[in-house]
Amino acid sequence: MDHAFPNVTAVLFGNSSSVQFGHENILLGEKQTNIENAEMSRIVPLQRKISERHVSVINITGLHEAELYLDSVDHLIDQLVKENEIHAFIFVVRLGQLTNDDQMGLEWLQRVFGDKVLQFVMILFTYEREEESKTIKDDLKKNPVLEQLLEKCGGRFLTCNKRMNNKSEMRDLMNKIELLFNENKQQCYTLEINNSALKQNEELKKSECERDKPSINKETREHTATETREQQKGTTEELGTRREKPDQPEKEMLTCSKNLFDRLNPKGRNDHKLRAADVLQLNEHSLQCDESCAEEELIQTLIQKLLMMDYRARYIHVNKANEWGQIQQRDNDSSKSECDIFEEMFLSNEGSNHSERIHPMDVQMAVFHCADVFLKQLVVTKLSQCQYALPLLVPDPDTQQIEFPLWTFRQINKSWKMKNTNNEIISQTHPVYKAQTPMVSFFRFGYVSSSKSNLMNSLINEKHNTFFHRNCPGSSRTRVLMDGVVEIAWFCPSGKNTDKFMDCVAFCNLHGDAGDHEKQLQILTEMASVNVVLLPQLKKNDRSIIKVQKLYKDSKPLICLFTEDVSTLIETRKGKYKIGLKDRNQSDVSEELRRAINICLSSSESSSTFRLEDVSKHSDIRVDEEDDEHCRRGREAAQQMMSLLEKKDLTEIKESFLPHQGKLWHQWSQKNKELHRLKADEIEKEISKKQTEMKQIRQQQHTYDISRFVKCFIEEMNSDAANKNIFFLKWLRILLDEYTSADLSNLHHKYNEKWSKVLKQTEINVKPEHLKYEQTDLERISEELQAATFGLEHIMREIGQIYESCSSVNKNKKDLQFDYSSLPSLAAEMMISGFPLELMDGDAAHVPVIWISAVLDKLIQKLGDQRVFVLSVLGIQSSGKSTMLNAMFGLQFAVSAGRCTRGAFMQLVRVSDEMKTQMNFDYILVVDTEGLRALELTGRSLQHHDNELATFVVGLGNLTLINIFGENPSEMQDILQIVVQAFLRMKKVRLNPSCMFVHQNVSDVTAGEKNMDGRRRLQEKLDEMTKLAAEEEVCDAECFSDVIEFDVQNDVKYFAQLWEGSPPMAPPNPNYCENIQELKKSILSHASRSDGMMLKDFKNRIKDLWEALLNERFVFSFRNSLEISAYRKLEIQYSKWSWCLRSAMMETENKLQNKIENEAINEIEETDLQRDLKETNEEVKKSMSEFFEKDTDANMLIQWKTSFEIKIKDIEENIVRETKRKLNDILQQRDLKKKIDDNRTHHENTLFEKSKELALKLKDKANDEETLKTEFNLFWKQCVKKIITDTPVIRDIDLLTDVREILSDVYESAPVDHRKGGSEYNNILTVSNYSEYVIFKRSTKGGIKGAVNDACRTVTEIFGFSQTLSSTDKAQIRSLVSDVALQTDTKIQSFNIAKMGYNISCIQQLIDYIKARVIEHQEGPVKYVFKNEFFMDLVFSICNRANKLITDQHKMFREANDPEMYVEKKREEYYSIFQKYCHGATSAAIFGEIICQKLKEPIEQSVYKKTARDMAGEMKTNCESLNGNRSNLEKHILKTLAENEDFDKYIDYIKTPSDHFKRFIREEVSRYICDKFSESILPKMKENIELLQQKIMKAAHESTEHVQVNRGDVGLWLKSFTQQLSDELVFSEKDLSGVKHDNVDDFKLLEDVIRKELTAIMSPISDNFNKKTFPGKLDYKFRPDELLIGHFCQCCWVQCPFCKAICTNTIENHDGDHSVPFHRITGIKGFAYKNTTNLSVSICTSAVASNRSFYPSSSDDSVLWREYRTAGEVYADWSITPDLSELPYWKWFVCRFQKDLETHYIKTFEGSGEIPDEWRKYSKNEALESLDK
Repeated sequence: MDHAFPNVTAVLFGNSSSVQFGHENILLGEKQTNIENAEMSRIVPLQRKISERHVSVINITGLHEAELYLDSVDHLIDQLVKENEIHAFIFVVRLGQLTNDDQMGLEWLQRVFGDKVLQFVMILFTYEREEESKTIKDDLKKNPVLEQLLEKCGGRFLTCNKRMNNKSEMRDLMNKIELLFNENKQQCYTLEINNSALKQNEELKKSECERDKPSINKETREHTATETREQQKGTTEELGTRREKPDQPEKEMLTCSKNLFDRLNPKGRNDHKLRAADVLQLNEHSLQCDESCAEEELIQTLIQKLLMMDYRARYIHVNKANEWGQIQQRDNDSSKSECDIFEEMFLSNEGSNHSERIHPMDVQMAVFHCADVFLKQLVVTKLSQCQYALPLLVPDPDTQQIEFPLWTFRQINKSWKMKNTNNEIISQTHPVYKAQTPMVSFFRFGYVSSSKSNLMNSLINEKHNTFFHRNCPGSSRTRVLMDGVVEIAWFCPSGKNTDKFMDCVAFCNLHGDAGDHEKQLQILTEMASVNVVLLPQLKKNDRSIIKVQKLYKDSKPLICLFTEDVSTLIETRKGKYKIGLKDRNQSDVSEELRRAINICLSSSESSSTFRLEDVSKHSDIRVDEEDDEHCRRGREAAQQMMSLLEKKDLTEIKESFLPHQGKLWHQWSQKNKELHRLKADEIEKEISKKQTEMKQIRQQQHTYDISRFVKCFIEEMNSDAANKNIFFLKWLRILLDEYTSADLSNLHHKYNEKWSKVLKQTEINVKPEHLKYEQTDLERISEELQAATFGLEHIMREIGQIYESCSSVNKNKKDLQFDYSSLPSLAAEMMISGFPLELMDGDAAHVPVIWISAVLDKLIQKLGDQRVFVLSVLGIQSSGKSTMLNAMFGLQFAVSAGRCTRGAFMQLVRVSDEMKTQMNFDYILVVDTEGLRALELTGRSLQHHDNELATFVVGLGNLTLINIFGENPSEMQDILQIVVQAFLRMKKVRLNPSCMFVHQNVSDVTAGEKNMDGRRRLQEKLDEMTKLAAEEEVCDAECFSDVIEFDVQNDVKYFAQLWEGSPPMAPPNPNYCENIQELKKSILSHASRSDGMMLKDFKNRIKDLWEALLNERFVFSFRNSLEISAYRKLEIQYSKWSWCLRSAMMETENKLQNKIENEAINEIEETDLQRDLKETNEEVKKSMSEFFEKDTDANMLIQWKTSFEIKIKDIEENIVRETKRKLNDILQQRDLKKKIDDNRTHHENTLFEKSKELALKLKDKANDEETLKTEFNLFWKQCVKKIITDTPVIRDIDLLTDVREILSDVYESAPVDHRKGGSEYNNILTVSNYSEYVIFKRSTKGGIKGAVNDACRTVTEIFGFSQTLSSTDKAQIRSLVSDVALQTDTKIQSFNIAKMGYNISCIQQLIDYIKARVIEHQEGPVKYVFKNEFFMDLVFSICNRANKLITDQHKMFREANDPEMYVEKKREEYYSIFQKYCHGATSAAIFGEIICQKLKEPIEQSVYKKTARDMAGEMKTNCESLNGNRSNLEKHILKTLAENEDFDKYIDYIKTPSDHFKRFIREEVSRYICDKFSESILPKMKENIELLQQKIMKAAHESTEHVQVNRGDVGLWLKSFTQQLSDELVFSEKDLSGVKHDNVDDFKLLEDVIRKELTAIMSPISDNFNKKTFPGKLDYKFRPDELLIGHFCQCCWVQCPFCKAICTNTIENHDGDHSVPFHRITGIKGFAYKNTTNLSVSICTSAVASNRSFYPSSSDDSVLWREYRTAGEVYADWSITPDLSELPYWKWFVCRFQKDLETHYIKTFEGSGEIPDEWRKYSKNEALESLDK
């Protein structure tokens, strides 16, 4: 929404009582406009400022009521529109109190300001109580009048308080006005619009005046026999005088039509028309197939039946209350004995008009009058398919103006067969508006007793009521809308001798008395080849005689049918015939009439032909196409495009006008398939070559000019007029079909002839060379046919290829006026408008994934990411798939024999709002496909194509309809085999679509036993096919139900044959329509149980399926990106859940650690930890449950729910177990260092007591500061000296010296300084080759082979050659080294050196552990043993890595426990207390200060611990690299590596990823501390210290109260105080055990002293907070980096055996295979080609798609890459899916560090390992960008 919209002008109208004026009223204020003031000359706008907008409010509420007595209204309105440009008219209505005045208010506005004002109107419902506003939706549902009122205003409304004093509501009002302004394309209601409205009103009045003039129209109803005779008596008199009241019949007709529409209650009569889009959506009506309904549902029921091609749509019965057995009764007294049959039966006519039913044709015509142009066309097209007559000339029910609805005929084609001059049967197909045929017109004068329509039916189709007549079911005596209507129907011959007419003949039927409809009569008689008139016995002076006489004199053939004549066929003169109807057999009459018509048609007088389009040439009729501006403009645009095709060879048009989809697109498609099915040895070179070729094709494609034809199309589609665009598309399709139909028909004829010839030659075993020639010719015709097929789909295909070429080179075309990125929007709009979109190019057999993805993205942008149920269909070619879908959903898939579907198309079916609640999705997305076993594909790889198509379509669909035509077992077997294989593939890739079988053209669908037998045979066949397919797909499946959930009783539907009789005149079979409806219900039943999929998921599914199909092995190649995406989302949530549990346990661990240190607890139970974690665990479970139930991918995530619940339970148990272990260690360490702590406490407390004694001695010198200082220093020196003497000194350590000493004891024979005292030992953590560390074992078994191997080994050793380690051996050793390093880190942490101090036994434990692991490894199934150097280098490497950590921790221990260092730090504190003693401070004051001094260190520790935990949580949330899962962290690591370009760090990452991750996390934490200390960490520390201070004071205060209540002493106070703080601080009574405090009794003073001193000690602690000292002050175990490492690094670290990519699973020891989204180039890990020093440039994911081989570690036997799992060992545990992703990052890395890699591995990228030139084109920026894709 555009926010630059400051000024608003709004007009308020409606009932003034709906608003309450007052000073609080934001919009109107307190003064009401006095509308009733007759003197008022102008309305002054009220100026307001609302929501930062200047608002001019024009209040005309009540003006429509005052119009009756206020003369100045017109003047006021004139002034209003002259002086203002109005953004919105706000119709104020009191909520729940709609009055007649309110309805009149809107009508008044429309009358005064014109119809166009409605687009500026919104309704403002006002309420008094808040709860009233919540009932708006109920009010709308209950009140149809209100609903209509709202619909009139475009559905725009909002609610507000009657007082208008709510700022939020007024702001919403302003936003709605702004939205309305933008919807109106930023146009206001202006004077110009008003003038236009006034002009229209004047024209309307003028037309109404003209309509009141005398009319020749007679009555609008058919009369009873009695009434007709009376009418005929007065005919002669009327001829001379006309009518005394000429307007009376017309007024009566208007009244009747109004009553009719009131009864039918159509929505599109007076305001918005019934739209095609509304009736085509899936709603409750579309599911009803009842033969009866209520009157008000007649229109919807008729439309829905027509959409299904059910010709019984005209025979709908109306439900009425108590109808069953209802009989009219008179009031005669039946008890009378006397009765007169003559009086009661013959004379009385009561009740004849009682409750007259609505005539079925009135319902049809009501639909016609209420429908918009598109629905009207759709209805007429469906009427044609039902073999019904179509409205040709239609009088308007209001104005009687005649309309010729030419537009409605544009989509209708007629096909027929006839014999040519050579007596050969030829087929003809023409659009009806172009077809030139003879036309026979039928009309009547006066009333006739015979049914004209019935007679016409006997000529066209005796078994079907083409024209509705009086004897049809549902007919009634009265009809309102049919008089004057001309209907047309065509007889189409079948080419058989039984045809009644040898050529196609049009029949026109004028309803009503022809004398009353002169214009219609004139048109028909002029255009007809033969006129047929039905006449009563006319007298010479009858008014109709003049017209009949004129026809009789005309040269045109005339056939007169006399209802009161009994004569047979008589030719009265040439071309003039008479037939009597009275008392005659209708069959005889029909035959005579047919004979007469045929004679007339064969005569020269009737040589004129009728063409529907020519009707528009007549004057005084309205042609719908000319009357509709959008239609006219759309036709002009389409014709302009078609003019470009004039005089062009149809077979060359696509090549000339649509070059982008020609050879280059086909070449690109072929190259893409080859790329995915590589056969070459040097695969990466071949991939680069293919990709280069594909880019070149795209570049060449991009250089093509866009044809003027396509440019015109794009320009037209980019216009804003939506209706015009739909007209344009429909016109273009109509004109293209017209343009191509003749040539296509000829080509199909040639193809069928040639195909028949080939089949015959095959049967008679013609010579192979001759047969080959014929087949080549057949292929040529097939190619011509393909080239000549030219429709809207080809234009869209061209635009798709223009987009793909631009997208590939990322550049717009020079001759494209619009940005290419806007092209998908055109296709998305077409889909929304109901047009199908090509999903798979049938000519190239390729899915344009880039184009389709872009279109779906635009569709999502326009509609939102809607949920769709995907319905796909499969079947043999021409088996009626498209016809079935069109009938079921009213779709537009091509169905004619000349336009069989090629490829696959998709179309949207909207679900109505009321159905969405039942269906749980917004659209059905229907996918129609080309037929399997297509004739056009004969000679190509037919089976592969069919399998590919079936797999694609089945994979896309939530439900697939399998369409089987006829009962041919071989055809059934063909399709079943393809389908079963497709479903088997879906099962193997864990997709679970459903299927239904539709068995069409079954002879007797009602035969229950036969159907049961059919179902049994189908089940057997499916099971048989399943076994065959299972063998091919290498899968265990015995029956079809093993593959898919299938119910043979409910999922198999039998369909009647489509036609009721023989085409072309046969109507659709009603049973077929019933079958369609049943199938529709079954589909929706399936759909209601399905979650469907989101549009974005559908887009990804298309990509996944097509990518897998491009590879020859679908199952092996399929990557379900929806599952991958859902699983990654789950992993992210898992990371959050596990962090939630960890962080909660960290809090518990901290509290319990404090209690342990305070000796408050002496044992830890798991149950206690579980109880503390219970609340968090419940929250996590609730979060998990909500995630699995409510996430958009819930249906997909459910498969992992159980496993992740188990994982969360496991992690909870692990956290509890690990916490218990750590706390038990602390318990043990507490006991071990108890002596140290007790000594320290003893020393401290001794100093306190002795200083107190000294102070008492020096009390009289308290004011002599110098003396006190001197005495204290002397005292201090003596005390410290004694403490040092009594306590052993804690010395510095030299870790590596200790390591050498221990190793010297272990290896006395091998000096430890074998590498200069260990100073130059090899860092075994980074070495690439372990060969020098091993000695290969001698073979102890294997017989001769083992002996030979040993001999070879001996020879190689003698001559100086050494045996090398295999890649598997290297991987095993590297894994050992990494794991030992990881485990020793954990052990060092468990030593807790910072608390316990260093002891050489720590190193001894490490060395013992390393030795045990090395021995265990070499005793395993390996072919080598380690030299001593390996063990020593490993020990030195690990100890050197830990040296700094151990040294720093020991330093912390020394500072805390060395008496000299520790006591010296406390000197100032002791002196302060000493001074207070000297100055005579009370015991309570001194005790309070001592407590605070003792609290200083615990407070500092607690603040740092708490801040570290807070910081870890904050970084987990805010730090970009740490706020996701492990994969996200790895992405940032790779970015950092690339930015720094440090090869050594890359090698560290590749070889020891776990260590590298930990280093990266530590660096991130250090950087965060450095960057964010002031703004984030420091405030958090200050907050924590303040909270701690509050807790301490609270504990002091509550302890004081506790002592006072319980009359306790200082001991009780101290116990209470320390217990309350035991969770927060390491502080207990034992810390004060040596300090005498017996005489402390003033607890209030003690509390005040603590408050004062606490503030004093907090200040220096806070002052010492800074980023330099912060890291050093943190407890090692509670450092944020260690907490984050614990969270991120407890995952899977297994690396790909080929390329070293790390498994991305976030769970250690996870179930299932290892996997990674993107692998690397295998040379990165040193992988080389066999027997060479050439580093490999293969990429795992492309190699596994090839036919190449590799040699597993320590094996001379090769294994195919595509069967890599068979290599066993580490290979079998990996899932590597074929993928041709470009991997710019690793290609850039190899090129950038080529020399470094070659130096590191002592190998080169040469020979087979030469780096492809394409790789060198990637820049670092492209590499970095690729990480975000």
